[in-house]
Amino acid sequence: MLLDALTVPADLFERRTGWAVRPEGLCKGALCVPLPDHVAGELLDVQVVAERLSMPLLHDAPSGLWCLGPEVLGRALTTAELPNIELPDLRGRPFSLRSLRGRKVLLVAWASW
Repeated sequence: MLLDALTVPADLFERRTGWAVRPEGLCKGALCVPLPDHVAGELLDVQVVAERLSMPLLHDAPSGLWCLGPEVLGRALTTAELPNIELPDLRGRPFSLRSLRGRKVLLVAWASW
């Protein structure tokens, strides 16, 4: 979910993520996560919600945008360190992903199944 501010209307958050504000907290199906009273309302504090739902929250300073990732609920990575992956380039020469360190990289994976 791309954001330009750290407060979002609760109905927009529900449409985009499936998490709805209820009296018992933020709920998706039968699962509910309690929220502090100051967070639950017409506008949600995305930083608090991200912490409660274990959702990654990233900021791109040049564009001023925030990106809220999907909830991981205990399945978060222990590190963001990429192992040294070496793959052949288009000419068959070895290419190390570590050579791109410090740059933003989009990895696209595909599987036949």
